[in-house]
Amino acid sequence: MKRIITYGTFDLIHYGHINLLERAKALGDYLIVAISTDEFNNYEKHKKTYFTYEQRKRLVEALRCVDLVIPEKNWDQKKTDVHLYDIDTFVIGDDWKGKFDFLEDEGVEVVYLPRTPEISTTQIKRDLNNRNN
Repeated sequence: MKRIITYGTFDLIHYGHINLLERAKALGDYLIVAISTDEFNNYEKHKKTYFTYEQRKRLVEALRCVDLVIPEKNWDQKKTDVHLYDIDTFVIGDDWKGKFDFLEDEGVEVVYLPRTPEISTTQIKRDLNNRNN
């Protein structure tokens, strides 16, 4: 069984998230999604989310292509997770290109998938904010 892992905040789930997760799942048999916890988003990523970690987790767990959701608590856990979950392929959006190549030294294939260009959570938040002003 080929095991895939990806990471993200997954706030305000949209079709770009779905595209990414479905393409990640197509690379293997079992997809693990690590979702950034509220604490990690607030204190390390300096990012505010609309939905709490538990709400985002429930949304992602409801997707057919996702087999397991785990919390992402810090930047450094990726190296541990690939061994803990016996990962074959690490997948992330291509806006992170080159940032996780070090995982290849852990025996993991690293794949940077193109993002859906016309959609992002940041853009949704910006558009909503502009409508309200």
